[in-house]
Amino acid sequence: MTYKEATEFLYTQIPMFQRVGASAYKPGLETSVRLEGLFGNPHKRFLSIHVAGTNGKGSTAHTLAAVLQCAGYKTGLYTSPHLVDFRERIRVNGEMIGESCVSGFVGRYKELLSSGKIQGQLPSFFELTMVMAFEYFAASNVDVAIVETGLGGRLDSTNIITPELSVITNISYDHTQFLGDTLEKIAAEKAGIIKPGVPVVVGESVRAVFEKKADEEKAPLLFASDRRCFDSYEETDGMIVYNNTPFGRLTGELSGSCQLLNAATIITALEVLRKKGIKFSDADVQCGCANVCSLTGLAGRWMKVSDNPLTICDTGHNIGGWQYIAGQLSRFKGMRRMVVGFVSDKDVSNILRIMPHDRADYYFTQASIPRAMKAGELAAMACEHGLSGKVYSTVADAYDAAKADSMPGDVVFVGGSTFVVADFLSDLKNRNLL
Repeated sequence: MTYKEATEFLYTQIPMFQRVGASAYKPGLETSVRLEGLFGNPHKRFLSIHVAGTNGKGSTAHTLAAVLQCAGYKTGLYTSPHLVDFRERIRVNGEMIGESCVSGFVGRYKELLSSGKIQGQLPSFFELTMVMAFEYFAASNVDVAIVETGLGGRLDSTNIITPELSVITNISYDHTQFLGDTLEKIAAEKAGIIKPGVPVVVGESVRAVFEKKADEEKAPLLFASDRRCFDSYEETDGMIVYNNTPFGRLTGELSGSCQLLNAATIITALEVLRKKGIKFSDADVQCGCANVCSLTGLAGRWMKVSDNPLTICDTGHNIGGWQYIAGQLSRFKGMRRMVVGFVSDKDVSNILRIMPHDRADYYFTQASIPRAMKAGELAAMACEHGLSGKVYSTVADAYDAAKADSMPGDVVFVGGSTFVVADFLSDLKNRNLL
């Protein structure tokens, strides 16, 4: 089996939430437990750190991985979704899983399927990919793996692990059709990753829900928002410098106002890990924070891709993420040229309410996935909120138009959906511009 055949099988033969949405969502751990058992329960062969939350999961998971890499630990990293290459989801010390490893795993899965050894409901795309990651981490003899949940927590397939530390970044409205229509309900689902006796760090959230769950599980609980993790910060050269942290002066490669909350969560998590005996120096923390993208391959978080015109993309895709993005965009004095698209199952109307109205031209588009909201439908909805612009059938066409219209001092923003950013970065890569 070739790598192309393996990925085509994963994308087309197995329900994939990234592409089709709700019909691929399958909560519960039974299938994951059975499938992982057939592959020898690889998650039991390495230490793990579990990361959940509405926003900030990726930044937090990648930064923790970067710090541990700097400390000399062989570090696995499992995240989702991918932007350009499926293999982004599964990394060891920043290197993506090999194509032959992907095709080999899918081949073994198909053999198990043909033999009748896989009983009950077939796994989803995410469940199968997760087991692939865990088997790869075990085969690679990683010391520790940072594991990001897919959706929710309590019933997320990754919740079969018992980690050294649970991290919950924050709670906002997203996937309400699955997780609940109140912050308390969503928080309860995220809190499901809290395990008996396992420390948990929470960024910014619904306190009572996490206090109750942590008390039930006798799990030590720390709220990062309660702690003074840095005295002050300053933004310089596209980075954020955090002064007087427990690890000294930290330069964070990741920028954007949302990173202030993420930084507090990360710093608190690192303090807990150090107390648990995970050894790393202050210099390791400084190295990881300053080089997270190059060390782990992280992309799409307030990412500058061009200076002429200034072009930024961001994967923020829900109301919580857009509250930060809107604040960032308000700092620019020139025209904001907004290349935006969404998936149809998001709360698009409320996001449109907070998007820039003045000094903003819109280039409405759609990602190349079935879940994408049609660009014309988005334009009509935006018009109801006083936002106007033109419609483009592809992200590449929308970006080209925004770029051509730009004048000195303008900024081009690309986002609204992770998949819009994915199409954008894929196009830049194909043109050798990335």
